[in-house]
Parts: sequence; C-alpha cells; structure tokens
Amino acid sequence: MSAPQARPAGPARSGAAAAIGWTLTIGLNVVAPILTFGALTDRGWSDATALLVSGAWPVLDTAIHLAWHRKMDEFAVVSLFFIALTAVVSLFGADSTRALLVKDSAVTGLFGVLCLATLLAPRPLMFYFGRRFATDGTAESHAWWNGLWQFEGFRSTMRLMTIVWGVGYLAEAAVRIVLSSVLSVDTMVVANPFLIYGTLGLLVLWTIRTGKRSRAEGEARAAAAARAAAEA
Repeated sequence: MSAPQARPAGPARSGAAAAIGWTLTIGLNVVAPILTFGALTDRGWSDATALLVSGAWPVLDTAIHLAWHRKMDEFAVVSLFFIALTAVVSLFGADSTRALLVKDSAVTGLFGVLCLATLLAPRPLMFYFGRRFATDGTAESHAWWNGLWQFEGFRSTMRLMTIVWGVGYLAEAAVRIVLSSVLSVDTMVVANPFLIYGTLGLLVLWTIRTGKRSRAEGEARAAAAARAAAEA
C-alpha cells in the first residue's frame, strides 16, 4: 500500500473555510428553518404551511452550492430528499403538536436508517458528507479526497462515522417518541430543540475529533513507512 496522498495545495479547505462551510450549511438547513417555523406559527400560520415555507432555506443552500460549483453533489441530493420527505410527513396524520413532534422523529429516524443502509453501498454516506466539508468542490480536491479511499484506515473511519451517525439519529428518534408520550406538550416543545441541537452538536464534535485523530494516525503511519524505506 502506498503512502497517504498529500493534501493538494490550494483546493482543500482551510480550517476557517471548513468552519464557514459548516456554519452556512447548518444555519440554512437547521437553524433558519426552525426559526422560520416558530415565527410563522406564532403569527397564526398552520403547522403544515409553516413547515413547507421553512423548507425554502435548505433549498436555498442547495441553490447556492449549485450556483457556486455548477453541479449537484450527494449532499445536495440527500438534502432535497429530506426536504421532500419532511413536507410529505407534515401533510399526513393528526395536526396536533404532539403528532408533529412524533412525525419529526420519523424524519430523523429515517436519516439514521439511510446512514446504516449506505454501509451496503460501495461507499458510505459520511464519505460524501466528508467530501462536501473537507474540500472546496474543485475536481482536484475531489480527486484527492476520492483517492484516500484506497487506504484501509480511511475506509474504516468513514464506515465508523456512518455507523455512529446512523445509530445516533435512530436513538434520537426513539428518545423523542418516548418523551413525546410521557411529557406534556409544553414541556416537549421546550425539550425538542435541545434534542435536535444536542444530537447534532455531539455528533459533529465527535466527528471532528475522530477525523483529526484518524488523520494524525495516518500521518504517523506514513512517516514510519518513509523512515523504514529510507533505512532500507
């Protein structure tokens, strides 16, 4: 096995650029929809209508990405799928707040199932999510990221991340369903954002730390291989 490929000069994102990418994506896909939904329902909009309107923010994120990179990536496809799924789920069942909270669990639970299902695919879902945030979308940086797949340590890390995200969101969905059945609606409305942001925050923090540790281990192995080759 050859030594890990060097990160290309220029195309790969710096830490600041990656942070901006994460902030923009999370802001448009998580924060803005929730704030919009709350603002519209406070003004008397129906839950279903407010949810559909708040879905415009993730569409905007996808549009920005398409305009910037001029292509549809796997992250954009998944985002659009869950926008459509959320809209469909919101239109079925009772319109009570408790029912809507449970239906939110269906979306996050299905995301967890999707993560685990992609373990059967040639490359798991977190490989594509990682490429979205670890590169700037150019062909060179994509080629660098794709080339990392040849290394066993990288493949194991991507699969581990996919498993953890899948199990994490299945657990979040299960906890939300249980709490929705035992807590009052008012209490659950307050607790719901903590479940959303808490689960996402813990998963992102764990992913960043795991990614850094995996990269450090890979660089250490590469350095050891280089020393061995020099000694030989």
